[in-house]
Amino acid sequence: MSLETSSNKTKICPTCGTRLSENAARCLVCGTEFTARPEPKAVKKVEKSVQASRMPVVTLSLPIAVGILAVVVILVGVISFVSLRASAPEGTFDAVETSTPTETPTITPTVTATLIPTDVPTATNIPPFEYTVAQGDGTCGFIAAQFKVSVQSIIIENNLPSTCPISVGQVLKIPYPTATPPPPPTTTPLPVDATKQACETVPITVQDGDTLSTIAANYAVPPEAIKEFNGKTTDNVFIGENLLVPLCRRAATPGPTPTATIPPPYPAPNLLLPADGAAFTLANDVVTLQWASVGVLRDAEAYQITVEDVTADQTRRLTDFVTDTKYIVPTSFRPKDNVAHVLRWWVTPVRQAGTDDQGQPIWVNAGAVSEKHVFTWVGVAVEGTPNP
Repeated sequence: MSLETSSNKTKICPTCGTRLSENAARCLVCGTEFTARPEPKAVKKVEKSVQASRMPVVTLSLPIAVGILAVVVILVGVISFVSLRASAPEGTFDAVETSTPTETPTITPTVTATLIPTDVPTATNIPPFEYTVAQGDGTCGFIAAQFKVSVQSIIIENNLPSTCPISVGQVLKIPYPTATPPPPPTTTPLPVDATKQACETVPITVQDGDTLSTIAANYAVPPEAIKEFNGKTTDNVFIGENLLVPLCRRAATPGPTPTATIPPPYPAPNLLLPADGAAFTLANDVVTLQWASVGVLRDAEAYQITVEDVTADQTRRLTDFVTDTKYIVPTSFRPKDNVAHVLRWWVTPVRQAGTDDQGQPIWVNAGAVSEKHVFTWVGVAVEGTPNP
């Protein structure tokens, strides 16, 4: 079997797409009429003549396009600025100087050194010492006043009734007095100032015709004493000048024995060290007593130091005289047993009033007696219990 090929040529309607024979002059479906088909050569020429000329195509990369756009924007901005400047009033675009604020320097605080706190030593409680009631002690109040403790502390320490009954030969436990800080030294006038304050004076006003000699003669006072008492360096006096005539500097009245002027008494010395109630052990070879000065001592004047052991079987007492404001208790006065002894001490200003048959000075009080302080002192080490 063989396929038959149609030799007839066809064409397609350009309006509805119907396939028609090549020689059809009109579309049977839509009615479109066809013009006579030109020769092939003529058609080709017409097609060439009808084809329009193409414009040249310019191709730009992205960076170049962005650069061109930026240039256009800048040009537009410059043109706008020039036009606005030309139309604006004069002085609108003048530059105005503005002050630049100056930074204020910041003050750096100075670093303060922090002091390391100093440890304050605390007092160690000392066990009470034993005291045997002696004849004449009387009551607990007398014993408490003697050792500067309270009656209540003796009652508590010995488990006594509130009436605190005691008897001769009874052994009591006496607590040590609480150490108290020494009072601050008091201001004591110098002997020269004290003598000047104690001197009786007469105020006068220099009149016309008065001289230093006539004033001294009227009051029986040496001219040099008036000059010295008033701080004058010459014998000249002036009308209206106020002077003080020291009557205590009058010449002694003629008689059998002229009486010397006795200086005023000294105040009581202020005890400084050791503190009242201080304790000394075997490690303390010496004990130094110190007190505040009452002034410049004159010739034949001194301090009398008295130290007594009130816990010994028989009260021992030590008396000495020094011109300094300290005294070292000699080692010979140190207790000889292992019991803490209570030692009481005080200081008195004294003045020599003469000598005895042995040529030793005789001292008399020249001022008030100081307060009495106490301290404890252990003489020897406590003996240990022997091993079996």
